[in-house]
Amino acid sequence: MHVPDGFIDAPVSVATGVVAAGAVAVSLRGARRELDERTAPLAGLVAAFIFAVQMLNFPVAAGTSGHLLGGALAAILVGPYTGVLCVSVVLLMQGVLFADGGLTALGVNITDMALVTTVVAYAIFRTIVKLAPHRRRTVTVASFVAALVSVPAAAVAFTAIYALGGTADVAIGKVFAAMVGVHVLIGIGEAAITALTVGAVVAVRPDLVYGARGVTGRPLEIRSSPLAPAAPGQVARADGPAADAARAPEPDDAHAPEPDGAAVPAAAPKRSARRVWWAGLAAALLCAGVVSFYASASPDGLEKVAHDKGIDKKAEDHAAKDSPLADYGVKDISDARLSGGLAGVIGVGATLAVGSGVFIVVRRRRAAAESERG
Repeated sequence: MHVPDGFIDAPVSVATGVVAAGAVAVSLRGARRELDERTAPLAGLVAAFIFAVQMLNFPVAAGTSGHLLGGALAAILVGPYTGVLCVSVVLLMQGVLFADGGLTALGVNITDMALVTTVVAYAIFRTIVKLAPHRRRTVTVASFVAALVSVPAAAVAFTAIYALGGTADVAIGKVFAAMVGVHVLIGIGEAAITALTVGAVVAVRPDLVYGARGVTGRPLEIRSSPLAPAAPGQVARADGPAADAARAPEPDDAHAPEPDGAAVPAAAPKRSARRVWWAGLAAALLCAGVVSFYASASPDGLEKVAHDKGIDKKAEDHAAKDSPLADYGVKDISDARLSGGLAGVIGVGATLAVGSGVFIVVRRRRAAAESERG
């Protein structure tokens, strides 16, 4: 859904740029409350993973493909404010290095793909988790539904932006029907990727998933064997005296609210996130460097609609069209598989470096503020 230069006129592009800049500024402040020593480097990894998976276009219907937007995944894994920053970093790297998404349209893309998807997805996710039994399965199901709805929501947002500043003379009703129709299908793929990823992390390290924290004021319930002792910060699903002890009330400070007001699980021994980090990086490199070669070559939802409605005639040349990585290939490397794979690996590395740098700086500023207050 990357909007190229020329689709939206200058006044609306500037206005969305202001909205995007404001969203990023607010998110930088909000991310201070979400990031800690473990999640700061993981947030950079989430950005790199989203970059990699966005290269994996999957077929949907009628010669159209789709790809992950990532707002729901980022918000659930590392928090909504940090999620906005993750997707914004991805869009910036794609526009500057790979000529994907216009530079004058960067505000449009951040508003649509980072802000709208993250806000909508996290609002739906939180609602479901609060109302449903707070178990591991609930987190996965809520992730699926939130991601599913976030994609057509972004399509609606694009239609609204196009109604205000579209440069082609096309009936807005036709744009709306086409965009929402195809992006409902793309949303199914987004939901599957998001639920699988969140479910995989929750299965091994629920403490690293921001959305899995105790939003109802008690720890995340994880089923375990009746003979197994309850791990710190978990509730064993068993009967008998041992189970009663495991379900005994925790001290008052075990569920003290976080700075953002959300309750947290009972205190547990700190565990390194190094294994999860390396596994995530390996998955991102595999997706970008190898699996991306087998991605669908069909146009994505916006490209298809733009072509069918004549909107693409207004597209302008990208300012970075001569980039050595333009169109996700390395210039002067003739082998398509090697060129695309190498470009993907470079993109993962660049996004990881920029994203991690941003989040580590944000985390350090929070630590400095806390030490000043202390």
